[in-house]
Amino acid sequence: MEVETLSCTAWRFIHHFGEMGSRWGISRTVGQIYALLYISPEPLNADDLAHLLTFSRSNVSIGLKELQSWRLLRSEYRAGDRREYFRAPEDVWEIFRTLADERRRREVEPTLTVLRECLLESATTPHGEHVLNRLQAMHDLISMSNDWFLDIQKLSTDDLTSLMRLGSQAQKLLQAKNRLLSFMRSEEQPDTSSN
Repeated sequence: MEVETLSCTAWRFIHHFGEMGSRWGISRTVGQIYALLYISPEPLNADDLAHLLTFSRSNVSIGLKELQSWRLLRSEYRAGDRREYFRAPEDVWEIFRTLADERRRREVEPTLTVLRECLLESATTPHGEHVLNRLQAMHDLISMSNDWFLDIQKLSTDDLTSLMRLGSQAQKLLQAKNRLLSFMRSEEQPDTSSN
């Protein structure tokens, strides 16, 4: 792949990913490397990436290591070539699942650990009820979200796509369920109006 073969659209996508990288907690360089690998029809090596993006070879190497730590790259070797070639997974759902799982592992699990420790400490250290209630509420929300995420990760791509397409329809289903449960509870209550 040559620089000349990258369309204006490809460059726009690559540059946008670089800009968004800083908002996502990665560097501009890493965002652009990943964007190029994502749209590239064939695997690229570090020299290709440095040439196409006009980055230093060391910046590319650092970026590739970071992407590998996020499990977002596949690497391969070619016969007669000692260089390592990289590609992004083809399936966008695989990328989404990997990113979400890595964020959960890097951000959610440590937060849950600290919250659990704080709650255990509060059993032996006097704290105001307000502090304890706030910690418990935060723990419960993050724990429930984490459990929900783990359940979602088990869904097939087709089921996950269907779930996401439900959008606001999911809220209507929950409202219908709640109306049904209310109706069932009212039917179970004995009629005391005749007494």
